[in-house]
Formats: sequence, C-alpha cells, structure tokens
Amino acid sequence: MSFLLRFSLCALGLATIAAAKNYVITVAAPAEERVAQVVTIKLPVEAPESLRLRAASGETLPLQAAAEGTARFVIPTQVAGARLEFSLESAGMTPDDVTVAPRPDGLHIAATVRTPLNIVDGSAPLTVARGSAVVTYRTDKDALPRADIDPKYKRAGYLHPLHTPAGHIVTGDYPANHIHHHGIWSPWTKTQFQGRKPDFWNMQDRTGTVEFDRIGRTWSGPVHGGFMAHHRMVDLSAPTPTTALNEAWEVTFYPVRGASRPLHVIDLVITQTCATADALFLPQYHYGGLGLRGRDEWNGKANLILLTSDGATDRVKANAQRMRWCYLGGAVEGGAVAGVAVLDHPENFRAPQPVRVHPDMPYLSVTPSQLGDWAIEPGKPYVARYRFIAFDGAPDRALLDAAWAAYATPVKVTIEAR
Repeated sequence: MSFLLRFSLCALGLATIAAAKNYVITVAAPAEERVAQVVTIKLPVEAPESLRLRAASGETLPLQAAAEGTARFVIPTQVAGARLEFSLESAGMTPDDVTVAPRPDGLHIAATVRTPLNIVDGSAPLTVARGSAVVTYRTDKDALPRADIDPKYKRAGYLHPLHTPAGHIVTGDYPANHIHHHGIWSPWTKTQFQGRKPDFWNMQDRTGTVEFDRIGRTWSGPVHGGFMAHHRMVDLSAPTPTTALNEAWEVTFYPVRGASRPLHVIDLVITQTCATADALFLPQYHYGGLGLRGRDEWNGKANLILLTSDGATDRVKANAQRMRWCYLGGAVEGGAVAGVAVLDHPENFRAPQPVRVHPDMPYLSVTPSQLGDWAIEPGKPYVARYRFIAFDGAPDRALLDAAWAAYATPVKVTIEAR
C-alpha cells in the first residue's frame, strides 16, 4: 500500500463523471489532529489542466495534477473531529511555487515565498515573490567545502544543506570530527557480500563506497517538486570494484504554510536492489542505513536539542529505542533555534525502526539492523520511506505527533458530483 492516500472513483459511473460540472471533495474527520497532510486524488476525466480547491471560508489550496490523472494537495492543519469540504475549480495559470533546477554542484530545490506589501495610495494589494532555498542534492563529489579533505572521503549522492523556512541550515557536511558524515545519506555499515565485508559508511577504511550514478526525472509545480536519483553501493574490497546494491532515491518537497508555523517537508523513498545474483547480508549492528547529521555548532553534549516521539530528551536514554520520529536541533544565527525531525513510516521493515543517537555528536542513524541479522536478496527490493520536517523555533511534540499521524495513516477522502 502506498504511503500516499489513493482512492477510487468506482462508485461514480463514467457517464455521471462526464456530465457533471461541479465536484466536492470531502476529507473525513480524523480522530487526532493532523499537520502537513499530503492527499492524492483521482481527477474527473474532463477536469481542466489547472485546478485548485476552495473551502467554504473562501480560502484556496493549489492542486497539482500528474500525467496518470491523479493530483495532490496539502492540508496544512486538520483538527480532530473536523470534516473538510472543498469545491474543485479552475485556477487559470498557476505558477510553480516549487522549482527544481540543476547547478554545477547538484540539484537545487527552492520554494517561492510571497510577501504582501503595504500600499498607501489605495491601489490593489501587491505581492512580491522571491525564491527561498530549501535543499541541495549533491552530484559533484569534487565540490568540497575545505581544501584539507582527503580524496578518499569524496562523496556525492546526498542532501545538504537543508534549510528551514527562515533560511537557517540544519544539516552538516564533512564535519571535522567525522568527515564521512553528509547531511542526509543512506549507506550500510556492517555487511557481508560474496565472502567479504565491505563497509559503505566508514569511507576511511576504503572497503566500500556509495557512488552517484545519475539523475532520473525532475519536476516542479505549485504543490511539490522533486527528482529521482540513482546510486551504486560499491564493494572496494573485491579484486575488482563490484557493485553490491543499486539504490534509487525519490525525493519530493512540499512547502507547508498555514500550520502553526511554516514547515519544509521532504519525503524520501529509498529502493535498494541487488546488483548481482548474490544477497547483501546485514548482520546485527548499532548504526547504518539512514543517516542524519546536524550542523557543526550543535556538536558536544550541551549544544544539541533532542526530542523523540516518546518524549525523550536524553541521548543515552533515547539511543537504541524504536521511535516514530526523532528531532535534532539547536541554536542558529541570531540566537534563534531551528531543527529537523525524521519520521519513520509504519510500512517500513521492522517499523518503528530503532535509532542510533550519538552521545556527543549531532547525528542519528535509523537502523533496522539493530534488531538482528537480515539480508537484501535478489528479486526482493528493500524499500524504506522517511519524511523530514525542517522548521524554526523550539521542537513541539504535539506538532510532530500530528505530522506523523498525517504521514502514517491516510485519511478517508471522497469526491462526488453535485
């Protein structure tokens, strides 16, 4: 079952759809509050190319259509027990508020921020749009932040820097104390492959690495933008470097405005498949899989703010626990606080997956291998889904619980002609 909500229009005959002019989309009342709720619907066959949703209050939400006849929209907040209704209407030309553009060092995702200006001469209100950086996907391993980095650490195929809506960076890259850490990245650590033991995480050992392969499709739009990327996990301990796993990333970004605070929401779907007829065995180990590195200023025991879905703020107590979500944050420019949370999807293998929380450094790893030996086998892709939410201000457990509820459990949605 997909992590995004999908539903059918089987109850409506095609003749009814073709004749109808007005459609109402109803989002059922949830049992708990939801934040940053991404909804996918099947569009009527005669729907115009550019659409939006209008609530009874007059507020509108953009709608982004896909080639297969579906469309997505984002509900910033839905309180418990509140049903929502929207009418479907034509929107004319809709600008791409999320843009994905290549640059020499990688793909850059930006969000449009629209700021109203005060007009004193009685004319119509004026809104100024500006681009705001969200995240960069690194494709050039030679684009290093410092000249003193040993070439063996060169890496591409990861996300950094990740910005909050206010523009603060919440990830770190090539930190001096662990040069092989890179923003958001996904290597395995302890492995067995063809009788060898390549380590794709600790690049200093030179037994394994993760190579950027290529960019697939990219897209921009009024609701979301993103890309597909491909990596190779290469066993360097073999007589000839051998690819053990092929990895695909699907990255989708949603700017969320209208919740209790602005949010940058990134969905990451990782699909790993065997590149040979041999499995990659993953013995029990305390880290490896998904990695998240915070900014350098959060290094040290006293500088990191931690919060988990269980309410833990102590790193030692949080380590090795199974969490629905985990937040890393701390002080940023101007004395403000900002951070990022990673949400674990309930369909993931061994969900909720355990986390490795380092006692001194600002990083965590979401690690199913903590729960015992397993393997990625030929013909059986390993799929993992995570949502990252970057925001400004102190962490809010209620907000993140509501965001996880929206991510984990699709709400019931219906569409009918009236």
